[in-house]
Order: sequence, then structure tokens, then C-alpha cells
Amino acid sequence: MTLAPYLARYRGRILAAFGALLLASAATLAVPLAVRRMIDFGFAPESAAHINQYFVALFFLALLLACASALRFYLVMTLGERVVADIRSGLFAHVISLSASFYDKERVGEIVSRLTADTTQLKSAAGASASIALRNFFLFIGAAVMMVVSSPWLSGLVLAAIPFIVLPLVAFGRLVSRRSRAAQDTLADASAYATEAIGASRTLQAFTGEGEARGRFSKDVERSYEAARSSTAARAWLTFAIIFLVFASVVAVLWAGAQDVMAGRLSAGSLTQFVIYAVLAASALGELSQVWNEVNAAAGAAGRIAELLAVQPEIRAPQNPKPLPLPARGAVQFENVSFSYPTRSDARVLENVSLSVMRGERVAVVGPSGAGKSTLFHLLLRYYDPSSGVVSLDGVNLREADPVEIRKRIALVPQEPIIFAASVRENIRLGKPEASDAEVEKAGALALVDEFVRGMPKGYDSEIGERGVTLSGGQRQRIAIARAILRDAPLLLLDEATSALDAESEHLVQQALEHSMQGRTSLVIAHRLATVQSAGRILVLEHGRLVEEGTHASLVAKGGLYARLAELQFGAAK
Repeated sequence: MTLAPYLARYRGRILAAFGALLLASAATLAVPLAVRRMIDFGFAPESAAHINQYFVALFFLALLLACASALRFYLVMTLGERVVADIRSGLFAHVISLSASFYDKERVGEIVSRLTADTTQLKSAAGASASIALRNFFLFIGAAVMMVVSSPWLSGLVLAAIPFIVLPLVAFGRLVSRRSRAAQDTLADASAYATEAIGASRTLQAFTGEGEARGRFSKDVERSYEAARSSTAARAWLTFAIIFLVFASVVAVLWAGAQDVMAGRLSAGSLTQFVIYAVLAASALGELSQVWNEVNAAAGAAGRIAELLAVQPEIRAPQNPKPLPLPARGAVQFENVSFSYPTRSDARVLENVSLSVMRGERVAVVGPSGAGKSTLFHLLLRYYDPSSGVVSLDGVNLREADPVEIRKRIALVPQEPIIFAASVRENIRLGKPEASDAEVEKAGALALVDEFVRGMPKGYDSEIGERGVTLSGGQRQRIAIARAILRDAPLLLLDEATSALDAESEHLVQQALEHSMQGRTSLVIAHRLATVQSAGRILVLEHGRLVEEGTHASLVAKGGLYARLAELQFGAAK
């Protein structure tokens, strides 16, 4: 990836940093001139006035150098922080816009590693390394020019040595980049497993799996260490080669310069000036080699970030999305829909399903596990597009509409509600971000969230931990129901919405859901048939096909799959 688009936003800061950098470089490069004059004038008493002037000049040069260097450091470092913050924000926004099929294949820990560790590597390159690189680049160029001014002959000898310095830099640089990329990949693997294991710490402890988890993570960390060690070894060899070649060249040039001084072709002050410039140039080049290491390491991280940014969502709005009609009705239609998940393209989850749900109708979807019930919801929310056939909302083919506009018309209560590490109020407000506190609390009251919130120290503002770990399953589900009630969408999707509630709470929440379903279309997935007997229509799925349709009474009378499921459940209850 390139940082240019991000840097272009801060041209003023970049220009100020360059100005400070030029001042600092000029101050540094002026020092050898004063030293040469002192040596050539000598330290005789009659030269005292000149010597004092030179030392006063050196004092002010030091002050200028300190101010300019501090300003340059501040500007470049904050620029690096700003750019990386922008990259992180952009990368996060991109990642959360990707389609569900992307997350079917990728591990969350791997993505988080790119968002954190890889961007931190970039921050180092864009901040501290960039600051060092710019300073030393200007010093090297300035010192090289002044070397030519001081002695063209000696400068020619130095220039002849440059190819022997640059070639190892390029060769080792490629090796460092490859090994740094490998180190980042292995670290990401370890991070991905750690994220999974920490998130499932209670399950690990319940099955006494801590030892196995420690062993696996230790192996991943060891692999990461070996990859990092290999990368560091390559960088160490590069550093050795550069520093040795640079300073060996300086020694050789010094010997040649000493011969010129002894032969009277060069003054001692000029040689001293040349030597200082040569040392400045060599030191700058040596520092650049170190920075080159950092740049190559960052290149691996940048490549991983670029790969993630290059992934395009499979589900996106068409160039000219078709608007959904107003007012919203919540009417749903499936026409000969077949579907396979991208990760299991050979297994049909739905096969030629056709159904219609009219505005305000309440329809239940039942069937054995794996029959394709939740997949209907996934297609309605346009997490995926059907392999064939058409899914429509309010008469508009979902492929022709903007997914964001589609989802604005849908309220979902999933089987496994997702709770964020925030307050109860913030979790409910996810259903309608602009809702007032009163609206949030009203939705919470309808979903019986009040029942457990009253006992919390801060009420609706109480923090409930990551994934709602401090709440019971039923409490988490009630928060999810409150979200759906608050959203007040024309189409309500309930995926086992009361499965985690006890009998009493289920009865009360069912009453709240009855209220929330008034005047809107409702699709309800349920395994417990007692919760869907009052539905206006029941759809029965088996092996991805719609095999039965009707009311509870008519389906029981048919003696088909629904009747068998009903007999198993109600018979067991007798």
C-alpha cells in the first residue's frame, strides 16, 4: 500500500517539517566550516578575536540546531501518529463493510492483528523512522556536496565506493522484507488463537483445557520468535555490511587525504573539514541503513494491510440502486430461490424455495436443524445473494437495492444475541442510534429489561462486560428484543427469540413481542412449536425445501413432518 493519499491531507505540516529539517541540516553542515577556519588561522594570540567569533557562531548554531531538530521531531512524529490513526480508521471502516462470506473464511484474530500490530509497524516507519530517514538523507546530500567543494579528488574516491555500499543494501533489503512479512504472519496466527482462547476462557476452564491451550499458544509464539529471529539476523547482517563498508571507505579516503596534506596539495583545515563531512555522510548513510531495515519490515506489514484493503465486499449497492417504495410495507417474496454458502458450494442449503409474506402477516418457519430456516433471514438481510432465484422486499429485487436501505426496514432478534462491552442503554440504542433515553427505557420496559436493570447500581447506564458476560442468557436475549422493539421496523425477524427464557419470562416477553408485531410483518423461526401455534401461517422446511404450509391445525391434520414434530414435542410434554 502507499501512504501518499493519507499524507496528502497534511501538506502544511509536511512543508513545516521540511522547513525545520532544512534549518537543522544547514546548522549541522555549517559546523565544519567554522572548524576549518579555526585550524587554518591557527590558535595564535593574534587570532583570538576570530576564534571568539567562531565560538559565538557555533553557540548560535547549536541553539538553531536544537530548536529546528525539536520542531522537526514533533512535526514528523505527530504526522506519523495522525496518518496511522487515519489508516486504522479507514481499515476498520473497510473491514466492517465486508460481506458475510469474507468472515466465513477469515479469523477475527487475524484481522485484528492487521488492524493493530501491522499498523503499529507502519507507525514506526511513518513516525520515528521517517524522521530519522529525512534528517540523515538531507545530511548525506549536504555533506556529499560539501565534500566535493572541499576536495573533488577525495570526493571522487568516495563516490567510487558507493556502488559497493548500495548493492548489499538492495540485496539484503529484499531478504529483510520477505522475512519481516513471515514474522508478521506468524505473529498474526498467534494473536488469532489468543483472541479465540481468551474469548472462550470459561469453556476452556470447564473442560480443563488450559494446558492444551498454553501448549498450542506457546508453539505459535515460538514459531513467531523464530521468524522474528530470522528477520533480525538478516537485518543484523545488513547493518554489519553497511557500517563496515562505509567506514572502511572513510579510512581509505583519510589515508589518501593525509598523503595530500604531506605533499602540500591540501591544507590541514581543509582535510579536517573534509573528514568531518565524510564522517557526517558516513554516519547518515549508516543511519539510513538502519532505517532501511525498518522500512523493509514495515513493507511486510503494509503488504498485509494492502491485501485486506484490496478485498471488496461481494454484497454492495449497485451503481444506481433502485429505491424501496414509501411507505414501507414489509412484504417479502422468494421466487424459486436456491442457495449454497460460499464455503460449502457443493451443498444446497435452499432448493427452489418460493413463498410470499404479505404486509402485516405473521408467519412462522419451522423444521429440523439444518433445514435452512436461518438462511432465509440471511438472504433477507442480504448478507448473501441467492445462487439462483429472486428475493424481494416490498416488490424490489434485493440485488437492485442498497443493502443499507434494506436493513433499515428490518429489525432482527438473533438466536445468539451479540452484546457489546458497554452499558445496557448503549446496547439497546444500537437498534436506533438517534433514540432518546426515554425511548430506550420504554423499549427496555416492553422487553422486560427493567426487571433486572432495577437491581443494577447505575440502572440503564450500568456496564455489562464484554459480550454481556455479567448477564444470563435470558437477560442478553431481552436486550436483543429491546433493540428490535426500539428499531420499530416494518419487517420483524425473530430467530428463536425466546429460546433462552424461562417459562414465566417467555410468557411475558411473548406478550411484548405480540405488541411489537402489531401492524408489521413478522417472520418467526422456532423449534418449540408451542410458541408458533398462534401464527397466521406456518412454513415447514426440510432439507432446504418448503415441504408444508398452513395453520397449526391444518398441518397437524395432514399428518406430515409438522405433525410428527408436534407429536414429539407435545407428546413428550404429556
